[in-house]
Amino acid sequence: MDDILRIDTVSEHDAFYHKENLHPLVSIMDFDGRVPEVYASKMNFGFYAMYLKDVKCGDMKYGKHTYDYQDRTLVFVAPGQIIHVDINEDYQPKGYALLFHPDLIRGTALGANIDTYTFFSYQSNEALHLSPKERKIVLDCFDKISYELEQGVDKHSKTLITDNIELILNYCVRFYDRQFITRKEVNNDSLIRFERQLNDYYQSDKPQTIGLPSVSYFADQLNLSTNYFGDLIKKETGKTALEYIQLKIMALAKQKILDNKKTINEIAYELGFKYPAHFTRAFKKNTGVTPLAYRAAN
Repeated sequence: MDDILRIDTVSEHDAFYHKENLHPLVSIMDFDGRVPEVYASKMNFGFYAMYLKDVKCGDMKYGKHTYDYQDRTLVFVAPGQIIHVDINEDYQPKGYALLFHPDLIRGTALGANIDTYTFFSYQSNEALHLSPKERKIVLDCFDKISYELEQGVDKHSKTLITDNIELILNYCVRFYDRQFITRKEVNNDSLIRFERQLNDYYQSDKPQTIGLPSVSYFADQLNLSTNYFGDLIKKETGKTALEYIQLKIMALAKQKILDNKKTINEIAYELGFKYPAHFTRAFKKNTGVTPLAYRAAN
């Protein structure tokens, strides 16, 4: 059966796992072997979710890859993502989850900045692996949110809960920075492959058939999510993936411009620009001069 189970609210998710709901927009789950009401292979949430697995527990997948979640792995799911979960009769989940609906953070600083936490769009094989100390920090924040939920709702609840969610996410930014460093060898390999594929792109007819190379194209070639790929390149080079691609294009443009046998229009089309005027504008923005002026000066 390939149907997608849609769970729109936090309350519905709590009911799915037979848990009492204390707040319609936010919940802390302690799975502790809770078995869901029904079995589903695909699920789509209308809220944000962070899963902290305590033991190896089933297979969850979103994006392109399946990932066996091991002890102390933190997984992020954004509203609208399709996740594949191997839930069957032997499914015995262990671990914790923080669930919060976009309505909870609407009008808050966290709501305004939620898109900056790009790991919500990472693929499952790009999950965050926590050290024991990092896991404790996450669980301490979960405990504070649980405490607020158990007190009942008052005028302070929303601020305290959203502040603690933001604190967790900011810690996760730090933890991912640490993971990028500890996985430097793997990241360097991805950077080398990216550079090779970028060179191959311009040694093929792709610029003429596809157009200018995109960040998503190379992320797909490397089997990475676009956000994870972009963050990886930024950590490794100090430049965004788009800036890295643009610098490569401009370097090629300079070489081609020095070939007086080609017109500027021909060069623009060879590089993948749909309109020569767009190429001239991009080149001048990068170098401070037009392609013709650059040719004349060299």
